[in-house]
Amino acid sequence: MTTGAKTSAPSTTTFHNTVIDAATVAAHLDAPGWILLDCRFDLADANAGWQAWGRSHIPGAFYAHLETDLSDMGKSGLGRHPLPEPEVFAAILGRFGIQPEHQVICYDAAGGALAAARAWWLLRTLGHEAVAVLDGGWDGWCQAGLPVDSGAVQHQAESYPLAWQADRYLLDAQALTTAAQEQGDLLIDARGAARFQGREEPIDAVAGHVPGAVNRPFGDNLVAGRFKPAAQLREEFLALLDGRQAGQVLHMCGSGVSAAHNILAMEHAGLSGSRLYAPSWSGWIIDPARPVARAGG
Repeated sequence: MTTGAKTSAPSTTTFHNTVIDAATVAAHLDAPGWILLDCRFDLADANAGWQAWGRSHIPGAFYAHLETDLSDMGKSGLGRHPLPEPEVFAAILGRFGIQPEHQVICYDAAGGALAAARAWWLLRTLGHEAVAVLDGGWDGWCQAGLPVDSGAVQHQAESYPLAWQADRYLLDAQALTTAAQEQGDLLIDARGAARFQGREEPIDAVAGHVPGAVNRPFGDNLVAGRFKPAAQLREEFLALLDGRQAGQVLHMCGSGVSAAHNILAMEHAGLSGSRLYAPSWSGWIIDPARPVARAGG
């Protein structure tokens, strides 16, 4: 079956901008102005997500590839998944027929970390407010017995207006150091504990973390593949912030992708304004003169 594009405005002024449940999405599959992005990705096989989409996806969902749509892999020195240029990303949204008034839903098969939260963050950074991540993702959708499709998705290209918000992230390592050491900002690393501590490093050339960073693995935001209640997330992040405001928080991970999961969790908890250190660990270690911390070291 081929699904037609829905390009008219949403039928309601209420929009979702953090996390959304599968039942609500299922009830709006045919709603005008609702657009889905399938962001499934496998770090070990860059084509796996695209192939999975071709076999089966939520009806009407476009496929957004982490490395060709949500990153600019041609850039150097900015980590393994550099941010796309704003104009290029706006053109990609236009290719999907997305307009600012549309409700966009992003999903993946990794609890939002690969790469639904990245798509969510990029849309928000482009000024798009009505974008949310599907709670439970692809697995939760299938477990609920909700409809799937394997057909192509028709679309009509549009022009998406550019309103990029560069104050939502840092690209410069010196600016990161200044924010942490002189301004007292908190750097939260979303990688797993073993990688953060430097006990293992299966992806990047150097193990460890940026000195002064604290560890909040993105998986701590989830229970059984779904986001913890907003009140619980708020309590946990406030304890981590230790009196700081959300605007004093910087997030990182291995390449700037799963860090967006912590930003999403904070926003879902009502803690808005934290920023991304986009190059993350893979960008930090490009300069061997930059300090590295390890557990017990």
